[in-house]
Amino acid sequence: MAEADKSSPGAADAAAALTLSEYLVAFVLEIVRSPVNIGLVAVIVLLVYKIFFSSHKNQEAAAPIKQLPKLRRDFTVEELRPYNGTGPDGRILVAVNGNVYDVTKGARFYGPGGPYGAFGGRDASRGLATFSVVPGKDEYDDLSDLQTEEMNSVKEWEEQFKERYDLVGKLLKPGEPHTNYSDEEEEEGSQQDNEPKSKTE
Repeated sequence: MAEADKSSPGAADAAAALTLSEYLVAFVLEIVRSPVNIGLVAVIVLLVYKIFFSSHKNQEAAAPIKQLPKLRRDFTVEELRPYNGTGPDGRILVAVNGNVYDVTKGARFYGPGGPYGAFGGRDASRGLATFSVVPGKDEYDDLSDLQTEEMNSVKEWEEQFKERYDLVGKLLKPGEPHTNYSDEEEEEGSQQDNEPKSKTE
């Protein structure tokens, strides 16, 4: 009896090892026997490959952002329209809440074929307020008919545009004159030149 007790723990380990190996063999045979299972394994392997290896290719193949000279001027709705990413320089401008932003570095979003491509060269305020990606009106939209919640949404979008993109100028109302920004910049520059002199005196 004592010998049977000594041999039973080793026998139990051998049986467990045999059971595990039998289980693995049965598992592999089950996969191999069914074409559906083989197909599922192939799909899983393909997805794992795409997840790990295609992400590296996307990072390497990212198109360089076009470096265009800074633009500083106001636009009417008609003047804004050609800046939809299809021009020779590919510049994309979008108006939000009366301000025009250069979104060229976000061309994959606002350029032709992008999810927000309808906003390129247009006033996007109404679309952003109503969560609708359709081209804006062909004339100036004063947004006076928007609800408070919709205007708050426009203002939130405007804050995001201010953080990410360069301000170009204003979207002009009909009859509103263009601002001459070069004069303002020269005046600001001369004021800054004069300020340090007065502080040192």
